Amino acid sequence: MRIPAHSVCTAIRDDIVAGVYERGSRLTEDLLARRYGVSRVPVREALRTLEAEGFVVTRRHAGACVAEPTEQEAADLLEMRMLLEPLGASRAAQRRTEAHLKVLRGLVRIGQERARRGNSDDLRSLGGWFHETLAQASGSQALTATLTQLRHKIAWMYAVEAPADPVESWAEHGAIVDAVARGDSERARAVTALHTERFTAAHRLRFAAPADRVRTSQHPVNVAGPRH
Repeated sequence: MRIPAHSVCTAIRDDIVAGVYERGSRLTEDLLARRYGVSRVPVREALRTLEAEGFVVTRRHAGACVAEPTEQEAADLLEMRMLLEPLGASRAAQRRTEAHLKVLRGLVRIGQERARRGNSDDLRSLGGWFHETLAQASGSQALTATLTQLRHKIAWMYAVEAPADPVESWAEHGAIVDAVARGDSERARAVTALHTERFTAAHRLRFAAPADRVRTSQHPVNVAGPRH
């Protein structure tokens, strides 16, 4: 039974984000095929997709390698999310369904309860599900896909400090849902913008790239990055 390329793509992407493959390291088709128990065909397709997403670059004499984004490229991702998350919330206020609201309210209820009890183990994953659902409620597949890709790449490039006051953070989630439920797109946009700005301030880059080192897919530098 042929395993779909998108499943292989997800597995490789998850391992890149988790740091299984070092920045700048080679990704040979044979090695990946053995690791994931598939043929080289879905691996080849997955690598093309990951190159389009910016996780992989093709280098002369080396083939596919894990990308080595610059600090400016990493900063651009945070700026893009700060612009797109509020847009998604604004659209969600206009297009959300009752099913979306039910899931969002449930996540807020669980998040607020665990934040009050000081049980922060699952809060990050709950926050991820919340924002993924909020994006889906926007009714835009393109926006949802872009935000999902941004979250993957930001998780790869940044470590995130836990919020000093998780109760306040989840109160902000609740305020977003209230605005979305009322259909108040401007309020939803404003509250989400404030929440995203505060969340962005907690991000710390996992790597430091020299200012004079420029990497692009057209002019690659075949040097392995530091392990993180």
